[in-house]
This record gives sequence, structure tokens and C-alpha cells, in this order.
Amino acid sequence: MTVSMVDNGPGQVSRSVEVDAPVAEVFAVVADPRRHHEFDGSGTVGANIDAPANLVAGARFSTKMRMFGVPYRITSTVTALNPDRLVEWRHPFGHHWRFEFEEISPTRTRVTETFDFRDTGVLKDRIGYYERTGFAKRNATGIEATLRRLRDRFSGGRVS
Repeated sequence: MTVSMVDNGPGQVSRSVEVDAPVAEVFAVVADPRRHHEFDGSGTVGANIDAPANLVAGARFSTKMRMFGVPYRITSTVTALNPDRLVEWRHPFGHHWRFEFEEISPTRTRVTETFDFRDTGVLKDRIGYYERTGFAKRNATGIEATLRRLRDRFSGGRVS
């Protein structure tokens, strides 16, 4: 069960992994922003300061972050939510984080995480900000670690 690259086209970095758990259980963990720090592989996500227990499109959640040793806080907005299928939020800088869930069997789920940096603003898009700064490549590495951690949280269909 390795992490696989997914080609979603330009301006997106996507990876997927298969998890030994029912789709509803995996979705419940990822769709709860209060739990993001538990499986984040980037090393940037801290505990959420303010997050609703149940997300809906338009909901906002604030997260403590740390990048390059510098602590900060962001508030993201949920842009799409389809229970047991999809959750996506927009970062204040314009990019989106998306998790998609596909039931392979009643006890196995394919999870695809995407860092979507299309349409983040004319200036950022024109100069290739995410590629030039290395954020696209760093986020690919972070996604791979996140998906491994998420996969490893489940054993026999139960959250560890």
C-alpha cells in the first residue's frame, strides 16, 4: 500500500493511498479540522484554535501553523463538502486543499489528497509562484507523508 502519484493536470499536486478502513471512518477523521494535526505529514499544522464539529460548505476554521520555524495562524473556508466523498477548503492565500474518498470495498478506501494552486490570482499564476518558491514540490512531499500517516492510523478498519 504505497502512496501513488495522481495526474490531475497543471496547477495541482495529487497523491493517493489505500486505507484499510470503511470510507465513513476515514472521512470522519479528515473532515474534522480539529484532528488535522494528528495526521499532518508536512510538520506545519498545529492544533485548531476554532473549528466547528461538523463542517458544511462556507464554514471557517482557524489553525495554528508553523513554517520555517515561524508560528502563525490561518483561517480557511470550506469550499466543498460531499459526505464520504469529498472535503475541500480554501487557504487565505488562494490555493485549495482537497481530499477525495473512494470506497474500494466495505473495509477499504482510496484517499486522494490534492494541493490545487490553479486560479490563485493573476500575479501568482503569471509568475509561477508555487513552482518558483518550491511550495509545489514541498507540498507533494508533505502530501505523501500525510497520506502515509493517515493510512497508518487505521488498523483493521479501526482508528488507532
